[in-house]
Amino acid sequence: MDEFQKYDNTALFFVGNEVLTTAEVSNAAPYVKAAVRDMKAYRDSKSYRKIPIGYSAADVPGLRPMLQNYLSCGDNDAERAEFYSLNVYEWCGDSSYDGSGYSELQKNATGYNIPIFVSETGCRVSRPRLFSDQAAILGPKMADTWSGTIVYEWLEEENDYGLVSYGPKVDPMVSTAALDGFPRSGTPMTVSPDYGNLKSQWATLSPTGVKLSDYSASTSISPPACPTSTAGGWIVNGNAALPSVGQTLDSAATASGATSTSTGSASQPSASPTGGGTTAGGKEVTGMCLGLLGVLLGFVVWL
Repeated sequence: MDEFQKYDNTALFFVGNEVLTTAEVSNAAPYVKAAVRDMKAYRDSKSYRKIPIGYSAADVPGLRPMLQNYLSCGDNDAERAEFYSLNVYEWCGDSSYDGSGYSELQKNATGYNIPIFVSETGCRVSRPRLFSDQAAILGPKMADTWSGTIVYEWLEEENDYGLVSYGPKVDPMVSTAALDGFPRSGTPMTVSPDYGNLKSQWATLSPTGVKLSDYSASTSISPPACPTSTAGGWIVNGNAALPSVGQTLDSAATASGATSTSTGSASQPSASPTGGGTTAGGKEVTGMCLGLLGVLLGFVVWL
Protein backbone atom coordinates (compact mmCIF):
# COMPACT_ATOMS: atom_id res chain seq x y z
CA MET A 1 0.00 0.00 0.00
CA ASP A 2 2.80 2.37 0.85
CA GLU A 3 4.20 2.06 -2.65
CA PHE A 4 1.10 1.82 -4.82
CA GLN A 5 -0.84 4.62 -3.11
CA LYS A 6 1.66 7.02 -4.72
CA TYR A 7 0.18 6.40 -8.18
CA ASP A 8 -2.96 8.23 -9.23
CA ASN A 9 -4.01 5.31 -11.45
CA THR A 10 -4.17 2.85 -8.55
CA ALA A 11 -7.90 2.09 -8.60
CA LEU A 12 -8.30 -0.23 -5.61
CA PHE A 13 -6.71 -2.77 -3.28
CA PHE A 14 -7.76 -6.42 -3.02
CA VAL A 15 -7.25 -7.96 0.43
CA GLY A 16 -7.41 -11.40 -1.14
CA ASN A 17 -8.38 -13.48 -4.16
CA GLU A 18 -10.57 -16.58 -3.82
CA VAL A 19 -9.65 -17.26 -0.19
CA LEU A 20 -12.97 -19.06 0.26
CA THR A 21 -13.73 -21.73 -2.34
CA THR A 22 -16.37 -23.85 -0.58
CA ALA A 23 -18.99 -23.26 2.10
CA GLU A 24 -17.08 -25.66 4.35
CA VAL A 25 -14.27 -23.12 4.75
CA SER A 26 -16.53 -20.09 5.16
CA ASN A 27 -15.30 -19.74 8.75
CA ALA A 28 -12.33 -17.99 7.13
CA ALA A 29 -14.61 -15.09 6.18
CA PRO A 30 -14.04 -13.14 9.44
CA TYR A 31 -10.32 -13.10 8.68
CA VAL A 32 -10.97 -11.63 5.24
CA LYS A 33 -13.21 -8.99 6.78
CA ALA A 34 -10.62 -8.29 9.47
CA ALA A 35 -8.04 -7.71 6.73
CA VAL A 36 -10.40 -5.14 5.18
CA ARG A 37 -10.77 -3.44 8.56
CA ASP A 38 -7.03 -3.36 9.19
CA MET A 39 -6.10 -2.11 5.72
CA LYS A 40 -8.72 0.65 5.92
CA ALA A 41 -7.42 1.67 9.33
CA TYR A 42 -3.82 1.74 8.08
CA ARG A 43 -4.75 3.73 4.98
CA ASP A 44 -6.60 6.32 7.03
CA SER A 45 -3.91 6.51 9.72
CA LYS A 46 -1.41 7.44 7.01
CA SER A 47 -3.81 10.00 5.49
CA TYR A 48 -3.55 8.27 2.13
CA ARG A 49 -6.02 8.84 -0.67
CA LYS A 50 -9.14 6.79 0.05
CA ILE A 51 -8.39 4.06 -2.47
CA PRO A 52 -11.23 1.51 -2.10
CA ILE A 53 -10.42 -1.75 -0.30
CA GLY A 54 -12.34 -4.94 -0.96
CA TYR A 55 -12.25 -8.57 -2.00
CA SER A 56 -12.19 -10.72 -5.16
CA ALA A 57 -14.27 -13.88 -4.72
CA ALA A 58 -14.57 -17.19 -6.51
CA ASP A 59 -18.08 -17.51 -7.92
CA VAL A 60 -19.21 -20.52 -5.88
CA PRO A 61 -22.99 -21.16 -5.76
CA GLY A 62 -22.69 -22.47 -2.18
CA LEU A 63 -21.40 -19.08 -1.05
CA ARG A 64 -24.04 -16.98 -2.82
CA PRO A 65 -25.08 -14.47 -1.63
CA MET A 66 -23.84 -15.00 1.91
CA LEU A 67 -20.21 -13.99 1.36
CA GLN A 68 -20.99 -10.78 -0.49
CA ASN A 69 -23.57 -9.83 2.13
CA TYR A 70 -21.27 -10.74 5.03
CA LEU A 71 -18.45 -8.51 3.80
CA SER A 72 -20.79 -5.51 3.48
CA CYS A 73 -23.06 -6.05 6.50
CA GLY A 74 -22.99 -4.64 10.01
CA ASP A 75 -23.31 -1.26 11.66
CA ASN A 76 -19.58 -0.56 11.86
CA ASP A 77 -18.49 1.13 8.64
CA ALA A 78 -14.83 0.64 9.59
CA GLU A 79 -15.27 -3.12 9.15
CA ARG A 80 -17.25 -3.21 5.93
CA ALA A 81 -15.65 -3.78 2.54
CA GLU A 82 -15.77 -0.85 0.14
CA PHE A 83 -16.38 -3.03 -2.90
CA TYR A 84 -16.99 -6.69 -3.74
CA SER A 85 -16.04 -8.51 -6.92
CA LEU A 86 -16.48 -11.93 -8.48
CA ASN A 87 -14.29 -14.08 -10.72
CA VAL A 88 -16.91 -15.38 -13.14
CA TYR A 89 -16.19 -18.06 -15.76
CA GLU A 90 -19.71 -19.35 -16.33
CA TRP A 91 -20.43 -17.68 -19.69
CA CYS A 92 -18.58 -19.99 -22.08
CA GLY A 93 -18.85 -19.80 -25.86
CA ASP A 94 -22.19 -18.60 -27.22
CA SER A 95 -24.07 -18.88 -23.93
CA SER A 96 -26.83 -16.57 -22.72
CA TYR A 97 -27.80 -14.32 -19.84
CA ASP A 98 -30.02 -16.98 -18.28
CA GLY A 99 -28.13 -20.07 -19.40
CA SER A 100 -24.85 -18.81 -17.93
CA GLY A 101 -26.32 -17.97 -14.55
CA TYR A 102 -25.63 -14.24 -14.98
CA SER A 103 -29.30 -13.56 -14.30
CA GLU A 104 -28.81 -15.05 -10.81
CA LEU A 105 -25.72 -12.91 -10.23
CA GLN A 106 -27.78 -9.84 -11.12
CA LYS A 107 -30.61 -10.95 -8.85
CA ASN A 108 -28.23 -11.32 -5.90
CA ALA A 109 -26.57 -7.96 -6.57
CA THR A 110 -29.73 -5.87 -6.98
CA GLY A 111 -29.92 -3.34 -4.14
CA TYR A 112 -26.40 -4.12 -2.96
CA ASN A 113 -24.99 -1.36 -0.78
CA ILE A 114 -21.41 -1.17 -2.13
CA PRO A 115 -19.97 -1.25 -5.67
CA ILE A 116 -19.80 -4.73 -7.18
CA PHE A 117 -18.00 -5.75 -10.36
CA VAL A 118 -16.62 -8.75 -12.26
CA SER A 119 -12.94 -9.07 -11.36
CA GLU A 120 -12.22 -11.89 -13.81
CA THR A 121 -14.03 -13.15 -16.89
CA GLY A 122 -13.01 -14.82 -20.13
CA CYS A 123 -13.96 -18.51 -20.14
CA ARG A 124 -11.91 -20.49 -22.66
CA VAL A 125 -13.65 -23.87 -22.41
CA SER A 126 -15.12 -23.14 -25.87
CA ARG A 127 -12.68 -21.68 -28.39
CA PRO A 128 -12.43 -19.13 -29.79
CA ARG A 129 -13.49 -16.89 -26.95
CA LEU A 130 -16.40 -14.71 -28.07
CA PHE A 131 -16.70 -12.46 -24.98
CA SER A 132 -20.44 -12.15 -25.57
CA ASP A 133 -20.92 -11.72 -21.81
CA GLN A 134 -19.60 -8.17 -22.18
CA ALA A 135 -22.91 -7.06 -23.68
CA ALA A 136 -24.67 -8.26 -20.51
CA ILE A 137 -22.24 -6.83 -17.97
CA LEU A 138 -21.80 -3.48 -19.72
CA GLY A 139 -25.29 -3.31 -21.21
CA PRO A 140 -28.79 -2.59 -19.91
CA LYS A 141 -29.22 -5.93 -18.12
CA MET A 142 -26.44 -5.36 -15.57
CA ALA A 143 -24.73 -1.99 -16.05
CA ASP A 144 -26.98 -0.16 -13.59
CA THR A 145 -25.89 -2.58 -10.85
CA TRP A 146 -22.45 -3.86 -11.83
CA SER A 147 -19.51 -1.48 -12.01
CA GLY A 148 -17.78 -3.02 -15.01
CA THR A 149 -15.48 -5.97 -15.59
CA ILE A 150 -11.86 -7.05 -15.85
CA VAL A 151 -11.02 -9.47 -18.65
CA TYR A 152 -8.50 -12.20 -17.89
CA GLU A 153 -5.79 -11.73 -19.08
CA TRP A 154 -3.46 -9.29 -20.84
CA LEU A 155 -0.30 -11.39 -21.32
CA GLU A 156 -0.19 -14.74 -23.11
CA GLU A 157 1.46 -17.30 -20.84
CA GLU A 158 1.35 -21.02 -20.08
CA ASN A 159 -2.33 -20.96 -19.19
CA ASP A 160 -3.30 -19.68 -22.66
CA TYR A 161 -5.61 -16.87 -21.55
CA GLY A 162 -3.59 -14.00 -23.01
CA LEU A 163 -4.81 -11.28 -25.35
CA VAL A 164 -1.34 -10.13 -26.38
CA SER A 165 2.10 -11.72 -26.65
CA TYR A 166 5.54 -10.16 -26.42
CA GLY A 167 7.13 -12.97 -28.39
CA PRO A 168 7.56 -16.75 -28.31
CA LYS A 169 8.50 -18.60 -25.17
CA VAL A 170 12.22 -18.67 -24.48
CA ASP A 171 14.57 -20.44 -22.10
CA PRO A 172 14.28 -18.48 -18.82
CA MET A 173 17.88 -19.46 -18.03
CA VAL A 174 19.01 -17.52 -21.10
CA SER A 175 16.77 -14.43 -20.96
CA THR A 176 16.52 -12.48 -17.71
CA ALA A 177 13.56 -10.57 -19.22
CA ALA A 178 11.43 -13.72 -19.16
CA LEU A 179 11.66 -15.31 -15.72
CA ASP A 180 9.10 -17.99 -16.59
CA GLY A 181 9.95 -18.11 -20.28
CA PHE A 182 7.40 -15.52 -21.48
CA PRO A 183 8.80 -12.09 -22.49
CA ARG A 184 7.24 -9.06 -20.83
CA SER A 185 8.75 -6.23 -22.84
CA GLY A 186 8.91 -5.04 -26.43
CA THR A 187 6.08 -4.55 -28.89
CA PRO A 188 2.89 -6.44 -28.00
CA MET A 189 1.33 -8.61 -30.70
CA THR A 190 -2.37 -9.37 -30.52
CA VAL A 191 -3.53 -12.94 -30.05
CA SER A 192 -6.07 -13.94 -32.70
CA PRO A 193 -8.96 -14.17 -32.71
CA ASP A 194 -9.50 -13.40 -29.00
CA TYR A 195 -8.19 -9.84 -29.07
CA GLY A 196 -10.27 -8.93 -32.11
CA ASN A 197 -13.39 -10.58 -30.70
CA LEU A 198 -13.13 -8.60 -27.48
CA LYS A 199 -12.44 -5.37 -29.36
CA SER A 200 -15.52 -5.97 -31.51
CA GLN A 201 -17.70 -6.54 -28.45
CA TRP A 202 -16.54 -3.34 -26.78
CA ALA A 203 -17.09 -1.34 -29.96
CA THR A 204 -20.84 -1.94 -29.60
CA LEU A 205 -21.06 -0.83 -25.96
CA SER A 206 -21.17 2.60 -24.31
CA PRO A 207 -21.38 2.23 -20.53
CA THR A 208 -21.27 5.39 -18.43
CA GLY A 209 -19.78 5.98 -15.01
CA VAL A 210 -21.30 7.44 -11.86
CA LYS A 211 -19.50 10.04 -9.76
CA LEU A 212 -19.29 9.27 -6.06
CA SER A 213 -21.00 12.59 -5.25
CA ASP A 214 -23.97 11.65 -7.44
CA TYR A 215 -24.07 8.12 -6.06
CA SER A 216 -24.03 9.30 -2.45
CA ALA A 217 -26.69 11.91 -3.04
CA SER A 218 -29.08 9.59 -4.83
CA THR A 219 -28.98 6.45 -2.71
CA SER A 220 -30.12 5.45 0.75
CA ILE A 221 -29.28 1.75 0.42
CA SER A 222 -28.74 0.11 3.79
CA PRO A 223 -26.29 -2.71 4.49
CA PRO A 224 -27.79 -6.19 4.11
CA ALA A 225 -28.52 -8.36 7.09
CA CYS A 226 -25.53 -10.46 8.14
CA PRO A 227 -26.14 -14.08 7.08
CA THR A 228 -26.74 -16.72 9.73
CA SER A 229 -25.17 -20.16 9.74
CA THR A 230 -26.83 -23.24 8.34
CA ALA A 231 -26.03 -26.90 8.84
CA GLY A 232 -23.79 -28.12 6.03
CA GLY A 233 -23.51 -24.66 4.51
CA TRP A 234 -22.44 -21.16 5.49
CA ILE A 235 -20.69 -21.35 8.88
CA VAL A 236 -20.36 -17.81 10.24
CA ASN A 237 -23.36 -16.84 12.32
CA GLY A 238 -24.46 -13.24 12.03
CA ASN A 239 -22.14 -10.33 12.69
CA ALA A 240 -19.53 -12.33 14.61
CA ALA A 241 -16.70 -10.42 16.29
CA LEU A 242 -13.69 -10.08 13.99
CA PRO A 243 -10.33 -11.53 14.99
CA SER A 244 -7.32 -9.42 15.87
CA VAL A 245 -3.80 -9.95 14.57
CA GLY A 246 -2.49 -13.36 15.70
CA GLN A 247 -5.85 -14.59 16.96
CA THR A 248 -6.81 -18.16 16.02
CA LEU A 249 -10.21 -19.44 14.98
CA ASP A 250 -12.87 -19.91 17.65
CA SER A 251 -15.39 -22.17 15.94
CA ALA A 252 -17.93 -21.76 18.74
CA ALA A 253 -17.91 -18.01 18.25
CA THR A 254 -18.54 -18.16 14.52
CA ALA A 255 -21.01 -21.02 14.11
CA SER A 256 -24.42 -22.01 15.42
CA GLY A 257 -27.34 -24.14 14.37
CA ALA A 258 -29.39 -21.24 13.00
CA THR A 259 -30.85 -21.64 9.57
CA SER A 260 -30.24 -19.70 6.39
CA THR A 261 -30.90 -20.07 2.70
CA SER A 262 -28.26 -20.07 -0.03
CA THR A 263 -29.29 -18.32 -3.21
CA GLY A 264 -27.60 -19.58 -6.36
CA SER A 265 -28.18 -20.82 -9.87
CA ALA A 266 -28.04 -24.39 -11.05
CA SER A 267 -24.92 -23.62 -13.04
CA GLN A 268 -21.50 -24.98 -12.17
CA PRO A 269 -19.06 -22.92 -10.09
CA SER A 270 -16.79 -20.69 -12.12
CA ALA A 271 -13.61 -22.19 -13.55
CA SER A 272 -11.18 -19.55 -12.37
CA PRO A 273 -7.62 -19.78 -13.69
CA THR A 274 -6.17 -17.78 -10.79
CA GLY A 275 -7.70 -19.40 -7.74
CA GLY A 276 -8.44 -22.72 -6.15
CA GLY A 277 -12.16 -22.96 -6.81
CA THR A 278 -13.86 -26.32 -6.90
CA THR A 279 -14.36 -26.25 -10.63
CA ALA A 280 -13.37 -27.86 -13.87
CA GLY A 281 -11.87 -26.09 -16.82
CA GLY A 282 -8.15 -25.55 -16.29
CA LYS A 283 -7.26 -23.64 -13.12
CA GLU A 284 -3.62 -22.76 -13.74
CA VAL A 285 -2.16 -20.22 -11.33
CA THR A 286 0.60 -19.27 -13.77
CA GLY A 287 0.47 -15.68 -14.87
CA MET A 288 -1.56 -14.27 -12.02
CA CYS A 289 0.88 -11.48 -11.24
CA LEU A 290 0.78 -9.83 -14.66
CA GLY A 291 -2.63 -11.07 -15.52
CA LEU A 292 -5.53 -8.71 -15.70
CA LEU A 293 -6.66 -6.50 -18.53
CA GLY A 294 -8.56 -3.84 -16.62
CA VAL A 295 -11.62 -2.26 -18.04
CA LEU A 296 -13.68 -1.30 -14.99
CA LEU A 297 -15.89 0.65 -17.36
CA GLY A 298 -18.65 2.22 -15.36
CA PHE A 299 -16.83 1.76 -12.02
CA VAL A 300 -17.99 4.27 -9.45
CA VAL A 301 -15.63 7.25 -9.60
CA TRP A 302 -14.29 7.50 -6.07
CA LEU A 303 -11.68 10.18 -6.60
